[in-house]
Amino acid sequence: MSYDNYETFHTSLQSGVLTVTFDCPPVNVQGIPMLDDLDRLAESLEEDRTVKVVVFASAHPEIWVAHADTNFLKDMSTEAVSRDEVKLLYLQKVLQRISDLPQATIAKIEGCARGGGHEFALACDMRFAARGKAMFMQMEVAMGILPCGGGASRMARQVGLGRALEIILSARDFDADEAQAYGTINKALEPDEIGPYVDELANRIAKFPAESIRACKRAAIASIDLPIQDALKEEAYWLYQATSQTPAIKRFANADRDGLQNDIENQRRWNDIVILTQAIE
Repeated sequence: MSYDNYETFHTSLQSGVLTVTFDCPPVNVQGIPMLDDLDRLAESLEEDRTVKVVVFASAHPEIWVAHADTNFLKDMSTEAVSRDEVKLLYLQKVLQRISDLPQATIAKIEGCARGGGHEFALACDMRFAARGKAMFMQMEVAMGILPCGGGASRMARQVGLGRALEIILSARDFDADEAQAYGTINKALEPDEIGPYVDELANRIAKFPAESIRACKRAAIASIDLPIQDALKEEAYWLYQATSQTPAIKRFANADRDGLQNDIENQRRWNDIVILTQAIE
Protein backbone atom coordinates (compact mmCIF):
# COMPACT_ATOMS: atom_id res chain seq x y z
CA MET A 1 0.00 0.00 0.00
CA SER A 2 1.38 3.41 -0.98
CA TYR A 3 0.85 6.50 1.18
CA ASP A 4 2.08 9.38 -0.94
CA ASN A 5 1.00 12.12 -3.37
CA TYR A 6 -1.10 14.02 -0.83
CA GLU A 7 -1.50 17.77 -1.18
CA THR A 8 -1.86 18.81 2.47
CA PHE A 9 0.33 16.34 4.37
CA HIS A 10 3.18 13.91 3.94
CA THR A 11 3.61 10.48 5.50
CA SER A 12 6.27 8.10 6.77
CA LEU A 13 5.78 4.43 7.65
CA GLN A 14 7.96 2.47 10.03
CA SER A 15 7.29 -0.79 11.88
CA GLY A 16 3.52 -0.56 11.55
CA VAL A 17 3.28 3.12 12.57
CA LEU A 18 2.17 5.59 9.90
CA THR A 19 3.01 9.20 10.77
CA VAL A 20 0.89 11.77 8.96
CA THR A 21 2.43 15.25 9.12
CA PHE A 22 0.20 18.13 8.06
CA ASP A 23 2.08 20.61 5.91
CA CYS A 24 -0.42 22.93 4.25
CA PRO A 25 0.94 26.50 4.18
CA PRO A 26 0.42 29.03 5.40
CA VAL A 27 -1.50 27.78 8.48
CA ASN A 28 -2.89 24.25 7.89
CA VAL A 29 -6.43 25.49 7.28
CA GLN A 30 -8.89 22.61 7.18
CA GLY A 31 -10.24 23.08 3.66
CA ILE A 32 -11.61 20.79 0.98
CA PRO A 33 -8.10 19.72 -0.17
CA MET A 34 -7.27 18.51 3.37
CA LEU A 35 -10.60 16.70 3.70
CA ASP A 36 -10.09 15.08 0.29
CA ASP A 37 -6.63 13.91 1.37
CA LEU A 38 -7.96 12.53 4.65
CA ASP A 39 -10.79 10.75 2.85
CA ARG A 40 -8.34 9.12 0.44
CA LEU A 41 -6.01 8.23 3.33
CA ALA A 42 -8.89 6.57 5.19
CA GLU A 43 -9.86 4.58 2.10
CA SER A 44 -6.36 3.07 1.98
CA LEU A 45 -6.09 2.45 5.73
CA GLU A 46 -9.44 0.66 5.91
CA GLU A 47 -7.99 -2.21 3.86
CA ASP A 48 -4.44 -2.21 5.27
CA ARG A 49 -3.64 -4.55 8.17
CA THR A 50 0.10 -3.83 8.05
CA VAL A 51 -0.48 -0.38 9.55
CA LYS A 52 -1.42 -0.71 13.23
CA VAL A 53 -1.17 2.90 14.44
CA VAL A 54 -1.60 6.29 12.77
CA VAL A 55 -0.02 9.37 14.39
CA PHE A 56 -1.22 12.78 13.20
CA ALA A 57 1.38 15.54 13.64
CA SER A 58 2.19 18.91 12.06
CA ALA A 59 5.17 20.53 10.38
CA HIS A 60 3.97 24.01 11.38
CA PRO A 61 5.64 25.34 14.56
CA GLU A 62 2.46 27.01 15.85
CA ILE A 63 -0.49 25.22 14.23
CA TRP A 64 -1.55 21.55 14.42
CA VAL A 65 -4.70 21.76 12.29
CA ALA A 66 -6.51 25.09 12.04
CA HIS A 67 -10.24 25.72 11.85
CA ALA A 68 -12.40 24.82 8.85
CA ASP A 69 -11.91 26.96 5.76
CA THR A 70 -14.25 29.94 5.91
CA ASN A 71 -14.48 29.87 2.10
CA PHE A 72 -16.79 26.88 2.13
CA LEU A 73 -18.58 27.80 5.36
CA LYS A 74 -19.61 31.22 3.97
CA ASP A 75 -21.39 29.45 1.10
CA MET A 76 -23.72 27.53 3.39
CA SER A 77 -27.43 27.94 2.84
CA THR A 78 -29.25 30.50 4.97
CA GLU A 79 -32.48 28.52 4.60
CA ALA A 80 -33.43 26.15 7.40
CA VAL A 81 -34.17 22.54 6.44
CA SER A 82 -36.33 19.93 8.11
CA ARG A 83 -34.90 16.94 9.96
CA ASP A 84 -36.08 14.73 7.11
CA GLU A 85 -34.12 16.76 4.56
CA VAL A 86 -30.87 17.29 6.45
CA LYS A 87 -27.77 15.40 5.28
CA LEU A 88 -24.39 14.91 6.86
CA LEU A 89 -21.77 17.49 5.98
CA TYR A 90 -18.61 16.43 4.15
CA LEU A 91 -16.57 17.39 7.24
CA GLN A 92 -18.72 15.10 9.40
CA LYS A 93 -18.42 12.21 6.96
CA VAL A 94 -14.64 12.44 6.69
CA LEU A 95 -14.01 12.79 10.43
CA GLN A 96 -16.34 9.86 11.14
CA ARG A 97 -14.36 7.81 8.65
CA ILE A 98 -11.18 8.67 10.58
CA SER A 99 -12.91 7.71 13.83
CA ASP A 100 -13.99 4.36 12.35
CA LEU A 101 -10.52 3.32 11.16
CA PRO A 102 -9.40 -0.14 12.34
CA GLN A 103 -6.03 1.31 13.37
CA ALA A 104 -5.32 3.11 16.64
CA THR A 105 -5.18 6.85 15.91
CA ILE A 106 -3.16 9.36 17.94
CA ALA A 107 -3.22 13.15 17.69
CA LYS A 108 0.21 14.57 18.59
CA ILE A 109 -0.68 18.22 19.13
CA GLU A 110 2.14 20.76 19.28
CA GLY A 111 0.24 23.82 18.14
CA CYS A 112 -3.22 25.37 17.89
CA ALA A 113 -6.22 23.15 17.18
CA ARG A 114 -9.30 25.32 16.97
CA GLY A 115 -12.73 24.72 15.46
CA GLY A 116 -12.54 21.94 12.89
CA GLY A 117 -8.96 21.18 13.93
CA HIS A 118 -10.11 20.47 17.48
CA GLU A 119 -12.98 18.39 16.12
CA PHE A 120 -10.48 16.38 14.09
CA ALA A 121 -8.46 15.75 17.26
CA LEU A 122 -11.63 14.56 19.02
CA ALA A 123 -12.23 12.10 16.17
CA CYS A 124 -8.89 10.43 16.94
CA ASP A 125 -8.68 7.68 19.55
CA MET A 126 -6.10 9.45 21.72
CA ARG A 127 -4.79 12.99 22.06
CA PHE A 128 -1.52 14.24 23.57
CA ALA A 129 -0.62 17.92 23.73
CA ALA A 130 2.54 19.94 24.36
CA ARG A 131 2.49 22.50 27.16
CA GLY A 132 3.15 26.04 26.01
CA LYS A 133 2.43 25.13 22.38
CA ALA A 134 -1.01 23.48 22.14
CA MET A 135 -4.11 25.67 22.26
CA PHE A 136 -7.73 24.67 21.76
CA MET A 137 -11.01 26.44 21.02
CA GLN A 138 -14.49 25.93 19.62
CA MET A 139 -15.36 29.36 18.27
CA GLU A 140 -18.54 28.48 16.37
CA VAL A 141 -21.13 29.94 18.77
CA ALA A 142 -19.47 33.36 18.43
CA MET A 143 -19.78 33.09 14.64
CA GLY A 144 -23.49 32.27 14.86
CA ILE A 145 -23.34 28.50 14.30
CA LEU A 146 -22.33 25.44 16.32
CA PRO A 147 -19.48 22.90 16.13
CA CYS A 148 -20.48 20.86 13.09
CA GLY A 149 -17.66 18.38 12.64
CA GLY A 150 -18.69 16.18 15.54
CA GLY A 151 -17.51 18.74 18.11
CA ALA A 152 -20.77 18.93 20.00
CA SER A 153 -21.49 15.20 19.78
CA ARG A 154 -18.03 13.80 20.48
CA MET A 155 -17.12 16.33 23.16
CA ALA A 156 -20.23 15.60 25.21
CA ARG A 157 -19.39 11.89 25.07
CA GLN A 158 -15.76 12.60 25.94
CA VAL A 159 -16.09 14.98 28.89
CA GLY A 160 -19.76 15.07 29.90
CA LEU A 161 -22.51 17.57 29.13
CA GLY A 162 -21.56 20.39 31.50
CA ARG A 163 -17.92 20.64 30.51
CA ALA A 164 -18.74 20.24 26.84
CA LEU A 165 -21.15 23.16 26.99
CA GLU A 166 -18.64 25.27 28.91
CA ILE A 167 -16.06 24.73 26.16
CA ILE A 168 -18.53 25.26 23.32
CA LEU A 169 -20.45 28.25 24.72
CA SER A 170 -17.44 30.14 26.08
CA ALA A 171 -15.68 30.16 22.67
CA ARG A 172 -12.36 30.79 24.40
CA ASP A 173 -8.86 29.40 24.20
CA PHE A 174 -7.77 26.73 26.66
CA ASP A 175 -4.30 25.26 26.95
CA ALA A 176 -2.91 21.73 27.31
CA ASP A 177 -3.18 21.57 31.11
CA GLU A 178 -6.77 22.79 31.07
CA ALA A 179 -7.56 20.32 28.28
CA GLN A 180 -6.15 17.52 30.43
CA ALA A 181 -8.30 18.67 33.36
CA TYR A 182 -11.38 18.84 31.12
CA GLY A 183 -10.62 15.39 29.69
CA THR A 184 -10.47 16.45 26.03
CA ILE A 185 -6.90 15.13 25.83
CA ASN A 186 -5.25 12.10 27.40
CA LYS A 187 -2.18 13.89 28.72
CA ALA A 188 -0.35 17.22 28.70
CA LEU A 189 3.40 16.86 28.24
CA GLU A 190 6.43 19.12 28.14
CA PRO A 191 7.54 19.96 24.57
CA ASP A 192 10.64 17.77 24.86
CA GLU A 193 8.63 14.86 26.27
CA ILE A 194 5.72 14.57 23.82
CA GLY A 195 7.75 13.10 20.94
CA PRO A 196 9.36 10.23 22.91
CA TYR A 197 6.11 9.54 24.78
CA VAL A 198 3.98 9.25 21.64
CA ASP A 199 6.67 7.27 19.81
CA GLU A 200 6.94 4.74 22.62
CA LEU A 201 3.16 4.34 22.91
CA ALA A 202 2.66 4.04 19.13
CA ASN A 203 5.46 1.49 18.74
CA ARG A 204 4.17 -0.58 21.64
CA ILE A 205 0.63 -0.73 20.22
CA ALA A 206 2.03 -1.54 16.76
CA LYS A 207 3.52 -4.78 18.11
CA PHE A 208 0.05 -6.22 18.78
CA PRO A 209 -2.27 -8.01 16.28
CA ALA A 210 -4.18 -5.71 13.93
CA GLU A 211 -7.47 -7.57 14.42
CA SER A 212 -7.11 -7.37 18.20
CA ILE A 213 -6.62 -3.58 17.99
CA ARG A 214 -9.69 -3.32 15.79
CA ALA A 215 -11.78 -5.48 18.13
CA CYS A 216 -10.78 -3.40 21.16
CA LYS A 217 -11.80 -0.20 19.36
CA ARG A 218 -15.12 -1.55 18.17
CA ALA A 219 -16.15 -2.89 21.58
CA ALA A 220 -15.12 0.27 23.43
CA ILE A 221 -16.88 2.59 20.99
CA ALA A 222 -20.07 0.51 21.02
CA SER A 223 -20.20 0.58 24.81
CA ILE A 224 -20.72 4.36 24.82
CA ASP A 225 -24.20 4.17 23.36
CA LEU A 226 -25.45 0.75 24.47
CA PRO A 227 -27.12 -0.47 27.67
CA ILE A 228 -24.67 -2.56 29.71
CA GLN A 229 -26.15 -5.95 28.74
CA ASP A 230 -25.95 -5.10 25.04
CA ALA A 231 -22.45 -3.69 25.50
CA LEU A 232 -21.32 -6.95 27.14
CA LYS A 233 -22.74 -8.91 24.19
CA GLU A 234 -20.78 -6.62 21.89
CA GLU A 235 -17.61 -7.45 23.85
CA ALA A 236 -18.33 -11.17 23.45
CA TYR A 237 -18.97 -10.74 19.73
CA TRP A 238 -15.65 -8.97 19.15
CA LEU A 239 -13.85 -11.51 21.33
CA TYR A 240 -14.74 -14.22 18.83
CA GLN A 241 -13.77 -12.00 15.92
CA ALA A 242 -10.34 -11.62 17.52
CA THR A 243 -9.79 -15.27 18.44
CA SER A 244 -10.73 -16.32 14.91
CA GLN A 245 -8.10 -14.05 13.33
CA THR A 246 -5.20 -13.77 15.81
CA PRO A 247 -2.84 -16.25 17.56
CA ALA A 248 -4.63 -15.62 20.86
CA ILE A 249 -5.46 -19.29 21.55
CA LYS A 250 -1.85 -20.35 20.92
CA ARG A 251 -0.64 -17.68 23.30
CA PHE A 252 -3.02 -18.64 26.08
CA ALA A 253 -2.19 -22.33 25.59
CA ASN A 254 1.49 -21.54 25.87
CA ALA A 255 0.96 -19.62 29.11
CA ASP A 256 -1.07 -22.48 30.56
CA ARG A 257 1.42 -25.16 29.47
CA ASP A 258 4.46 -23.37 30.86
CA GLY A 259 2.76 -22.34 34.08
CA LEU A 260 3.40 -18.67 33.42
CA GLN A 261 0.33 -17.44 35.22
CA ASN A 262 1.15 -19.26 38.46
CA ASP A 263 4.68 -17.86 38.75
CA ILE A 264 4.87 -14.79 41.01
CA GLU A 265 7.87 -13.46 39.07
CA ASN A 266 5.83 -13.54 35.88
CA GLN A 267 2.98 -11.77 37.63
CA ARG A 268 5.42 -9.01 38.47
CA ARG A 269 6.59 -8.57 34.86
CA TRP A 270 3.48 -8.71 32.71
CA ASN A 271 4.47 -5.39 31.16
CA ASP A 272 7.38 -7.17 29.47
CA ILE A 273 5.71 -10.56 28.99
CA VAL A 274 3.01 -9.18 26.70
CA ILE A 275 5.75 -7.94 24.38
CA LEU A 276 7.65 -11.25 24.46
CA THR A 277 4.39 -13.07 23.71
CA GLN A 278 4.24 -11.41 20.29
CA ALA A 279 6.81 -13.97 19.11
CA ILE A 280 4.07 -16.63 19.21
CA GLU A 281 2.25 -16.48 15.89
